[in-house]
Amino acid sequence: MRTVKAFAPATVANVSCGFDILGFAIEGMGDTVQLIENNSQELRVVSITGDGGRLPLDAAKNTCSVAIQALLDELGIHLGLDIHLEKGLPLGSGMGSSAASAVAALVALNEFLENPLEKKDLLPFAILAEKVACGAGHADNVAPSLLGGFVLIRDYHPLDVIKLPVPSELHCVLLHPHYELRTEDSRSVLRDQIPLKYSTIQSGNVGGLVSGLFLSDYGLISRSLRDVIAEPYRAVLIPGFYEVREAIKSAGSLGMGISGSGPTLFSLCQGESSIPGIISAARKVYESMGLGVDAYHSAINTRGAFVIE
Repeated sequence: MRTVKAFAPATVANVSCGFDILGFAIEGMGDTVQLIENNSQELRVVSITGDGGRLPLDAAKNTCSVAIQALLDELGIHLGLDIHLEKGLPLGSGMGSSAASAVAALVALNEFLENPLEKKDLLPFAILAEKVACGAGHADNVAPSLLGGFVLIRDYHPLDVIKLPVPSELHCVLLHPHYELRTEDSRSVLRDQIPLKYSTIQSGNVGGLVSGLFLSDYGLISRSLRDVIAEPYRAVLIPGFYEVREAIKSAGSLGMGISGSGPTLFSLCQGESSIPGIISAARKVYESMGLGVDAYHSAINTRGAFVIE
């Protein structure tokens, strides 16, 4: 029986000012999907590890199988596959867990089928799987997980995705407190209407952040990492948000925000020298609150998802 295995990385979505339109991929963490051909002509989610038994094995509800079925339907192919998912990302973390699963599955399937589609053309099927997972078909996690680097989603109708340059010294620190925040809860606190002055501020910050990436202007990147639309409402759901942001500022953080819907926080920094200080300052805040935290650091992952074997 033929088999293919693929990996898709964790991501940071929104990047403060870019709600649902900006995201980037990180190194090291992610999900792995192995596909093994079977004779049943059915998709079967055979095993999931690393999820504590929480994810569905039902092929109609699992993001891997939903993404795979959508692509097979598009291509008019009937195929029996056993799906093995290895979760390397915590659920409800804000690091693109469901996105990484769907993307890894699609990259594996595309390789299995001898690459009938270009990598970028897998994106609509990953978005569909995201909608099943969390009720919103957004691309700010799946696009960077698939393509790597910084990604801007200019529009969804039709889908228009642009890869942005990544300054060579740009690094990221991820702070994942031992606290789960459901995407549904994080989205439920958002407002449907935005005052004009906040829209203007947010637009300026998005433009500034994109310009900072093109110019490798770390000062401009720092000034642009400000969210006046989602963060004010979501921050209250995340213990220690404002205390951590203040603590890591003096340690060399360019800016801090909520990764996706949280509770993971991200901090961008120039180079690696400030990373130990940022992590140490954040740990002290969480320790004072009696809350554990996992800290990761990474350069920006410009490769995206890939086939392992």
